[in-house]
Amino acid sequence: MEPEKDMPGESTCTTCQFSDDFSNYWTAVLYFRARNGTYKRVPQLGNNQFRNANGGLTVYYMQDAIYDQQQKSKVTAFQPGFRMFIGDVQARTLAEAARFRQLTYTCLDTFVTRSPELIALPNRKCKEGIMTSLRFPTCWDGKNLDSPDHMSHMSYPETGTFESAGPCPSTHPVRTAQVMFEVVWDTKPFNDLEWPEDGSQPFVWSFGDATGYANHADYVFGWKGNALQEILDYPCHFTTNCSESGAKFQSVADMNKCTQKVVVDEDIDGWLDALPGGFQAQYAPASG
Repeated sequence: MEPEKDMPGESTCTTCQFSDDFSNYWTAVLYFRARNGTYKRVPQLGNNQFRNANGGLTVYYMQDAIYDQQQKSKVTAFQPGFRMFIGDVQARTLAEAARFRQLTYTCLDTFVTRSPELIALPNRKCKEGIMTSLRFPTCWDGKNLDSPDHMSHMSYPETGTFESAGPCPSTHPVRTAQVMFEVVWDTKPFNDLEWPEDGSQPFVWSFGDATGYANHADYVFGWKGNALQEILDYPCHFTTNCSESGAKFQSVADMNKCTQKVVVDEDIDGWLDALPGGFQAQYAPASG
């Protein structure tokens, strides 16, 4: 996607609750791998506050830590053309994944379970599904809307993780909102199917990673006008008092009406002999 693209101007609808948000949010798709080597796509569920949503993911923009109801720190909104990436699509070991903080999995014993957070895919059956959480860095260099690797123009705070008023390094002095994705994968239908005989977990990302270490996400800013900055300048917590900031909302029913036409004529929902694009599950780093 070209950075000059006017997403609010060219879009006809949005799947977001905030109706001025036309940003692009992307993660890979999770698949179940059966003992016979075939694959089946794992559906997504609406998060706890959006149970009627047609799957998708939940996106948070936070001035401070997620459970800080004050949300009063000053942060800078992104600008048109801004994009960032987090994760490593090639990672297959814990050491490779460790450089990215706060890319985690939660085995949902209940739909509101939020701990413990794991770095690899859970190795047991999860009663209510698996949730992936992807938190982007929060410090910007203040100059570049993108970088060759789509990451180096952003940095984690000096303290290592996002927290209320966490200081940014001098190389990336501009504190931005914490962008966080939560995706709930409905693995329940697969709990009654035969898992691998060796006791390993059967889920694999659509690009072939069966470890979970290559969890990654993309973000392309697309809010209309100054809408995001106006919301971030106001103590808005889980939509409480957000309307007082001038934010515009739409119902879940209207969110569900916004769909995209199929671009590639490919079966992704049946039982497949290979993952989309011809990928196969990979459980360890590629050799030689």
